[in-house]
Amino acid sequence: MGVQIPAADRLRPTEFDQVAGQQHLVGEKGILRRLSESGRFGSMIFFGPPGTGKTTCASIIAHKSGMELRRLNATTASLSDVKAVAAETEGLLGQNGILLYLDEIQYFNKKQQQSLLEYIEDGRITLIASTTENPYYYIYDALLSRCSVFEFRPVSAEDVFSHLQRVCETLCPTGAEEEALRYVASSCGGDVRRSLTMLECAAAVSEGPVTEELVRSMTPSVMAGSFDRDGDVHYDLLSALQKSIRGSDPDAAVFYLARLLEGGDLISPCRRLMVIASEDIGAAYPMAAVITRACVESAKELGLPEARIPLANAAVMLATAPKSNTAYVALDAAAADVRAGRGREVPSHLRSPKFTGYIYPHDCPGRWVEQQYLPDDLKDSRYYTFGDNKTEQAAAAYWDKVKGKR
Repeated sequence: MGVQIPAADRLRPTEFDQVAGQQHLVGEKGILRRLSESGRFGSMIFFGPPGTGKTTCASIIAHKSGMELRRLNATTASLSDVKAVAAETEGLLGQNGILLYLDEIQYFNKKQQQSLLEYIEDGRITLIASTTENPYYYIYDALLSRCSVFEFRPVSAEDVFSHLQRVCETLCPTGAEEEALRYVASSCGGDVRRSLTMLECAAAVSEGPVTEELVRSMTPSVMAGSFDRDGDVHYDLLSALQKSIRGSDPDAAVFYLARLLEGGDLISPCRRLMVIASEDIGAAYPMAAVITRACVESAKELGLPEARIPLANAAVMLATAPKSNTAYVALDAAAADVRAGRGREVPSHLRSPKFTGYIYPHDCPGRWVEQQYLPDDLKDSRYYTFGDNKTEQAAAAYWDKVKGKR
């Protein structure tokens, strides 16, 4: 059996018009198309999810610029590989030079990234680096400042479907039903490479036109929601889950919870829901933390897929509960005083062993007595303010009454 080139490489577009999606970059007014027409290319960073056209656009740019294209992958390349590419540029000053496409640049350490600077600055190498991670976190500042950054977005299902229609005749000699192509397009998570792999696999085992039923049988349910648990997408989903609950939107909350669970992750949403119960609901509904804890423990004991049921209950409960952050805001304010060196000496009547002058509140009317608890230099500080929700306002009214305030 000979070498089998993946469909995504065999059918890689050679013109911007053939690229699926990314109209903001390669459309009629797209910035990459305009740069191509101007004939002026600088070094660039392409970031975005896998299968969204980063490598394809780099190849098209190299072809249109007349530069020699060299490709390295930072997961396997070393500093010597970079130097080998740089060595090819000797004597090329003033000529087109080499376009180096460096995939997954986030895996290069600082020294390896620094090694590129000399060749970028004198123009011998034009760098196009791609990453699935946020470049402002993973790419060395000096390198980042010499590059233009372009974001590649997940390709819409409609754009993927249109692309599959264009390549269907080549990829599926026996044809494919429209429903099958639409199912592949909606199941690939905006990853064109994945869609081509799915369709190629289905075509290989189909004795006739590829059907939706065949594609479904070859598609695990976890695929549509999968993501890199160590990557930015994962943390974006967790952030979106918390912000949706904080914003009291139960629909968005269950959507992002579904994205996380469909990706096969159970532990991260469990932990985040417990944080949310105290950070965003807090004193407005103190039982939220208890209920969330019970739901999380049930989910861990059940495991997926049943774990989704108690977690859904927790997410909806938290999203629809009243909100308060007064408790941890008070703690943060107190912590600021601690870090500033204030309040070092505890009042004498609160110190052991004598507690001289301390009054026991349970012996007093209303089980409260006015006395100083904060250190002398902070005795007039106020960290906590009652929230405007029912629970905290009830507590405020109670203590106003006990303390004789109106």
